[in-house]
Amino acid sequence: MRTEPVRLGCWAAFWGDTSSAVDQLLDGAELDYLIADYLSEITMALLARARAKDPAAGYVPDAIRVIAPRLKDIHARGIKVVTNAGALNPEACAEAFREAAAEAGVPMRVAAVTGDDIMGQLDALLSAGAKDMFTGEPLPAAPMTMNAYLGARPIAAALAAGADIVVTGRSVDTASLLGPLLHEFGWSDTDYDLLSAGTLAGHVVECGPQCTGGNFTDWHLVPGWSDMGFPIAECHPDGTAIITKPAGSGGLVSPATVAEQIVYEIGDPGAYIMPDVLCDWRGVQVEQVGEHRVRVSGARGSQPPSTYKVTATHTNGYRCMTTAMFSGIDAAAKARRVGEALVARTENLIAKAGFAPLAEASVEVIGAGDTYGPERRNDAASEAIVKVGVRHADKAALEIFATEYAPMALVAQGMTGFFGGRPRVAPSIEVHHLLVDKRSLPVEVLLDGERIEVPIAPGAEGLAFGTPELPDDQGPPPSRGTTVTLRRLAYARSGDKGDNANIGVIARRPEYAPVIAQQVTAERVAGYFGHYLTGGVRRWEMPGLAALNFILEGALGGKGGTSTLRYDPQAKSFAAMLLELPIIVPAEWDGDGVTAMAGLGT
Repeated sequence: MRTEPVRLGCWAAFWGDTSSAVDQLLDGAELDYLIADYLSEITMALLARARAKDPAAGYVPDAIRVIAPRLKDIHARGIKVVTNAGALNPEACAEAFREAAAEAGVPMRVAAVTGDDIMGQLDALLSAGAKDMFTGEPLPAAPMTMNAYLGARPIAAALAAGADIVVTGRSVDTASLLGPLLHEFGWSDTDYDLLSAGTLAGHVVECGPQCTGGNFTDWHLVPGWSDMGFPIAECHPDGTAIITKPAGSGGLVSPATVAEQIVYEIGDPGAYIMPDVLCDWRGVQVEQVGEHRVRVSGARGSQPPSTYKVTATHTNGYRCMTTAMFSGIDAAAKARRVGEALVARTENLIAKAGFAPLAEASVEVIGAGDTYGPERRNDAASEAIVKVGVRHADKAALEIFATEYAPMALVAQGMTGFFGGRPRVAPSIEVHHLLVDKRSLPVEVLLDGERIEVPIAPGAEGLAFGTPELPDDQGPPPSRGTTVTLRRLAYARSGDKGDNANIGVIARRPEYAPVIAQQVTAERVAGYFGHYLTGGVRRWEMPGLAALNFILEGALGGKGGTSTLRYDPQAKSFAAMLLELPIIVPAEWDGDGVTAMAGLGT
């Protein structure tokens, strides 16, 4: 087995990512693998719509488009390619790669991983009363798709069989990196600490430049935004990884940029459930070991459960969303009145046409502080954008809304900026989550016309997992102190998991951590986002990073980003908002410049 590090560069983090990353990685680094994570819950829902129109669709064509021009170079350098771009149709995606390789004149073997599609189990699941694992709601009777999150072992099996390019359907985001490590280092299905470490490295790089300076709290310190470096993970047989980027690229690789990505979109950091391993990342540490080089270590793991997580997409009516800009005196107030009037006008017109009332309506005025809640609202703002979103079971009812949008410009002074013209009515696609037994899925690798069955470790039945949350009673704030914003003390990153939001908060210095734990409580975070929440707030501690992780339950207004009417359906802004929270610190900290931030006054 290999004893040298394996170098893996991630060229894409979502469907629609830049086409320049492949060239940047190949021209600026020595690599063993090119990997890409194209899938999210929203992407799967959009691909479900595409496949409904064309059964040959359902995969991400971008993957072939950006890789094809460099296939000769990739083949000559012995670089292998792994991606989940197969989505709902991995065999068609693999065939498209084969055609691209043939056109390039290179003899590359392409494998497809199948088995994640469980639509064949629908009747059995409905008969068994399958329910959403988060909400407890019954599984819809007619879902569009149902796909299990497969792990890394099938990718390793495909590589062992001689594949040069491996295409999967739905797999966990980190599998594209962990699979090659299983193959190269010979890690077994019970090397749980190593599996957790490889999963962690995959988690860091899966979102592309988000670990190399993108979305960073201290954005003002990040150079080269126009050519932000895509990440490279140098993975070692002992599980440690060094995160870096191509030579000459923009961006910043530091302990803080990497730590922010580690806390992104995770739940309980001591029990992060993956199909290959139950990860414990509470003791993970990051260390600068060179310019734009950060070592990640300290992951621990244990046996995973015997189930796969499954996402099912389901069309539940239609939605329509639109925006318009206002400027001038009282712009925000006018924008709000237009939004509310448009909803009321729509209600009246669809009632006259014989339709039922709207299922849901949402008016948000961006620039007036609506995302912060009614207590922070400022309707006197002189620039604002109104977003109006509506849902209804009947498409024709929302077509009435779409046609009535533009005429409001004749009523409201200062209305302009019809972004995109007349709004389009689209299906409202909900995402449901459930669990299925791993043994019920026959996972296979299709290579050169042969189907290779892949044995999957069964996991533990009846596994109880979860680590203690951090209670709010961490002591009182300093009795004598100075008030600063949380941003002075911490970095933060936020994201989504279904209808839940996650916010990770990382202390800039270890001595800040107790003060943050005292004052950034679950109760206080719940109050800060109370206008969004339908559930509670939970928090855990990550001592290795001097960090806290929060889960805000029922915070995103729907069942996935393709069903919600929110302007921020994925909680991307939540961390930046929370960083405005006032914190009392010992007076000597501010007096000695301890909490000063270069280039920023708050």
